[in-house]
Amino acid sequence: MSGGGAFPAGPLWMIGCGNMGGAMLRRWIAAGMDPATVTVVNRSGRLDIPGVRVQTALPADGAPATLILALKPQQLDQVGLRDLAPALLVSILAGVEEVALADRVPKAAAIVRAMPNLPVAIGQGVTTLFATTTDAAVRAAAEALARPLGHVEWIADEEAFGAVTALAGCGPGFVFRFADALAAAGAALGLPEDQAMRLALATLKGSALMAADADATPAVLADRVASPGGSTRQGLNVLDADDTLRDLMTRTLAASARRNAEMAAEARR
Repeated sequence: MSGGGAFPAGPLWMIGCGNMGGAMLRRWIAAGMDPATVTVVNRSGRLDIPGVRVQTALPADGAPATLILALKPQQLDQVGLRDLAPALLVSILAGVEEVALADRVPKAAAIVRAMPNLPVAIGQGVTTLFATTTDAAVRAAAEALARPLGHVEWIADEEAFGAVTALAGCGPGFVFRFADALAAAGAALGLPEDQAMRLALATLKGSALMAADADATPAVLADRVASPGGSTRQGLNVLDADDTLRDLMTRTLAASARRNAEMAAEARR
């Protein structure tokens, strides 16, 4: 297993390759991974990534050095993985804990849970990692896979995975919904719908980049934009009244976290 920024050595098998798995794999290949070392196992046996071997069942020849689980959590028990002995197992399955993964792939030398979000497709995602192992080579290999996808963070407590999944994993969906609502509100004021959407998206993009590079918190930045008695302040007064927006987001993430807990319980059975 190699570290120091290189991808883990040896064959990589990816079980499942939907939107997220495909986005990750494309970024890895763009970052230098040899597609000839990759085997994808999916139901259709089709994949629009040149050079990657695709099969509908586990290959009878060879063995993976790295095994990526990128299928739906409820499909995990439909794949016979007990005889595989990867040096590194990386799972992006929401709600499936390390103990449940070890039960399904008992011969895996090391297991790392990863939670990427959809902007990994453009190398601007967030990938959160967890592993009980303290082996530096294992953690370096996991980071080498995550780094081309965007921002990488380790969490120390697996119980926090539900929270980080709700925040960063599900977060793009919430941001997309906010963008849609912002554009719809602009259209309600009389702007053409297509123009309102362009303005909303450009505003979100610029604001996010500014917040990421700022030396102040988003809360402080919001107050800097809002002149006393000005139009931004009037709008913020609506969002801030009775903690309307904060309460809405708290309830939104709590709902996602509850579902993560339910899926974890289902995977333990």
